[in-house]
Amino acid sequence: MTKAPTIDDVARIAGVSRQTVSNVVNTPDIVREATRLRVEAAIAELGYRPHAAARRLRTRRSSTIGIHLDPYAGGIAGVVLDRFVHALTESAGERDMRVLLYAARTAEEEIDRLADLLEGGEVDAVVITGTFHGDPRTGWLNARGLPFVSFGRPWGEDDVEAPAHLWVDVDGAAGTRAATVHALERATGRVAFLGWPEGSGTGDERERGWSESVGAARGPRWVVEDSVALARDAVEAGLRVDDDVTAIVCASDSLAIGAHLATALTGRPDIRVIGFDNTPAAEALGLSSVEQLPERVASGALDLLMGENGTVVAPRPATAGAAHVLVEPRLIVR
Repeated sequence: MTKAPTIDDVARIAGVSRQTVSNVVNTPDIVREATRLRVEAAIAELGYRPHAAARRLRTRRSSTIGIHLDPYAGGIAGVVLDRFVHALTESAGERDMRVLLYAARTAEEEIDRLADLLEGGEVDAVVITGTFHGDPRTGWLNARGLPFVSFGRPWGEDDVEAPAHLWVDVDGAAGTRAATVHALERATGRVAFLGWPEGSGTGDERERGWSESVGAARGPRWVVEDSVALARDAVEAGLRVDDDVTAIVCASDSLAIGAHLATALTGRPDIRVIGFDNTPAAEALGLSSVEQLPERVASGALDLLMGENGTVVAPRPATAGAAHVLVEPRLIVR
């Protein structure tokens, strides 16, 4: 068997000391750029991989990122977060980091779990998901200095110019805007919106994309909880009193499937229905949908925590511009 390259091999190829190679691997910010690039080139040429266990002992870091595992919701919900967790785990492994999943049913329970992980030194950083107005987790993490990034924006007064913490999110308004424009290009009547009750940051953003782009073709706005059955009943009732609607933009695939069933029940299979999340269920039914690209979200989260191509957690302050990554989704037309 071929002997695995060692730190001494890297040092010899790069013409530097073992300590310099170690610095590039563990604390690259203290190494001059020219030297760092030379060492990184030698690492790539040799295929050198630092021994993770030894590094954890030496640096007293866990090389682990914690992420909350949502309770099983069944049905259509959860597909995007499942893809995100999978992508985060895969990308973290490429950076010699591990991902630790922890479960919690409420934000308060998650804080208790985070306190245990922090006290035990089990994680170097955390990725939280599902942020909301008044989220207690972000303030708790900020107060304790544990590096973290959220999948979901702060939802404060100004989460871009004066962000409360590092965040990565999908531009929901851009997604529904693209869906609405697509519907307007192909529909001859009005374009309706089927969304969630007001107050959900994510839902409000998705509604904004439709509202800002629909113009004179604005159709009714129907509101229900995220349920296929409730969406079906609401759209069926709406279509029976409004036959000018020729397209429906939806805040989720669950709502889109309900709307699709309603168009069949009312004898209006010609109505174009567009969902959001591009789940396998929407694909199976042939529904167009907005895809969130969770793999790009995962990459953006790691870049914020570790820097581009970094191999150690290098937390940065939440300053304007550098504090967030906003991923533009893509419309999948079927």
